[in-house]
Amino acid sequence: MSKVTIKVNDNGSLRITGDVELIDAEGNQFETKPSFSLCRCGLSKNKPFCDGSHKGNFESIVRAAKE
Repeated sequence: MSKVTIKVNDNGSLRITGDVELIDAEGNQFETKPSFSLCRCGLSKNKPFCDGSHKGNFESIVRAAKE
């Protein structure tokens, strides 16, 4: 299996890269591409995917703790 990465974009989406299955609460699978973005702001009209609605309307900068 290929390595999957999830990047938390500043003031934006979660960028998913790799071979993953995205499943809803009822077990239905979303059609995805090798790289896609998930909404993190709640404003997207295409949830769970990001449509860029966050631009100028969402602020969140997350950093992992440095060891």
